[in-house]
Amino acid sequence: MRRRTVTPGAGLEETLDNLAAATATRQEAPAAPAPARAPRRERDSLQTEFAFELPRGYVDDEGQVHRNGTMRLATARDELKPQIDLRVKENPAYLSVVLLAQVITQLGPVTDVHTGIVERMYATDVAFLQDFYRRINSEGHTHAAVTCPLCQGSFEVDLSGGRLGES
Repeated sequence: MRRRTVTPGAGLEETLDNLAAATATRQEAPAAPAPARAPRRERDSLQTEFAFELPRGYVDDEGQVHRNGTMRLATARDELKPQIDLRVKENPAYLSVVLLAQVITQLGPVTDVHTGIVERMYATDVAFLQDFYRRINSEGHTHAAVTCPLCQGSFEVDLSGGRLGES
């Protein structure tokens, strides 16, 4: 791509006309048809939202318990934004509250998840969400390889939720 400069003496209209003429001469030759795109494969798609189930659950103002929710992948902005938050500057431990409030997209019927909601969650749920955040943003999935302490058998578990004993 060539750079075009506009000098103070040349008008914008003249520059645009020259650009249009140059583009037209390049397009005079018939363009080869675009190759057909291969069908998109499942492995090519990127999962950006992950469902989870809280160990205890968030209790709202009406006393309803919400355990199921979704979290999206974090962006660079999500990681940087809490760094300028005054609450985080005063108390660095507050960083995870601000960060989780940005990436949790839904908690039961609640779609406006904010820091006040995360503040009212039980510590076990916040710890679960911190681990869940780390897992989906660094490893890209919610599965973990574990070893049974009794039989030494290895297997994989899904950390996104589910009740004990369920598959």
